[in-house]
Amino acid sequence: MKKFLLPVLLIVVASTAFTYVNSTVTRAAIAFKTKNMGIGVDGTIGGLQADIHFNAANLAASSVEASVDVNTLNTDNSSRDEHLHGEDFFDVTNYPKIFLKSVSISHRSGNNYTGRFNLTIKAKTKQVDIPFTLTQANGTSTFKGSFKINRLDYGIGTSSLVLADEVSINIDAAAKD
Repeated sequence: MKKFLLPVLLIVVASTAFTYVNSTVTRAAIAFKTKNMGIGVDGTIGGLQADIHFNAANLAASSVEASVDVNTLNTDNSSRDEHLHGEDFFDVTNYPKIFLKSVSISHRSGNNYTGRFNLTIKAKTKQVDIPFTLTQANGTSTFKGSFKINRLDYGIGTSSLVLADEVSINIDAAAKD
C-alpha cells in the first residue's frame, strides 16, 4: 500500500506544474503506476493547488509552486489507501501535502519543455526533471507529462522484494487562459 501512495502523490504534484498564471485549471488527471508482486498497480491523486507563472517567451521568469493533498490518494482499494496514509508510507497526519517548486524550465523543441523541480515528500526534497508538452487551442492550455521517481528517496515504505521502488507518474491537465 505504501508503494502505491507515493506514485499518486507525485502525480498530483507534477500536474500542478503545467498551468498558466491567472488561468483556471479546468481539468487535472494525475495517475501513477508501480508493481506489487510483479503486477501493475495504479491510482490517482487530487487536491491540486498551484501558483503558476509560465511564459514560453521568457522561461527564466517562469515559476511553479504547487501542492497536492495526500488524503485524496485513491487506488480503488480502501484498505490499501488507509495503509498508505499511515506512518510507514505517507504519514498524512504529519505530512498531509506534497510540494513541488520549480528550479528551472527549458524549451526542448516545438511544444516540448523540461522542468526541473524540487519535489518534497515527508520533508525530504529531491530534484526531479519532468518533460512535458504544451498545446494551446481555443483559450485552453493543455499540459501532458510523464516522469519516474524512486519511492525510497522520500522514505515511502522500505526496501522490499515484493513492491517495486520505481513509480511512474502521468499528468494530463488543462487550464483556461
